[in-house]
Amino acid sequence: MSAQDTALIVIDVQESFRQRPVWQDDIARPFVRNVQALIDGAVKHDIPVVQILHTDNDDVFQLESGFVRTLEGVQIEPTALFYKKRHSALVESGLNVWLVEHGIRKLIICGIRTEQCCETTTRHASDLGYQVDYVTEATLTFPMQHASEQVFSVEDIKMRTELVLAGRFARIVTVEQALQNAAV
Repeated sequence: MSAQDTALIVIDVQESFRQRPVWQDDIARPFVRNVQALIDGAVKHDIPVVQILHTDNDDVFQLESGFVRTLEGVQIEPTALFYKKRHSALVESGLNVWLVEHGIRKLIICGIRTEQCCETTTRHASDLGYQVDYVTEATLTFPMQHASEQVFSVEDIKMRTELVLAGRFARIVTVEQALQNAAV
């Protein structure tokens, strides 16, 4: 794979999440740096940057809310922009058609949330035949409480996502590795 058949998919990096009670600036800061490094690296290597924004009936995810826009602190001028209403960015958004039309076979996945839309899109992309590099350090999630009342940390959730994706649906890579792999 090379930069000519690779696209960076930036999923749900939007202000809607900042409006949620789970939002934590301290967790978000390194995520924003890593996403920006991926975007900047993709631009440098002429890799298309595809932005995905989530919309639904939740107040802060409705287009009219004003929060369905790029997360503050992230600078992006996407090659293409798609809106989705499902967990997978490949369902009913037009993304898959665009990828096929542009000869894209490899995806670099980053965004919000690690275990939800990023993981779901990765699984779906793999099933469609795409090679996927999953950049965990450029995904964001928040602690979650199980019905048993056990709290799972961000690290727990990210580790679990890597466990279920690695070698089956994606390669787990760092920002640097994703950009090196794409430039080859």
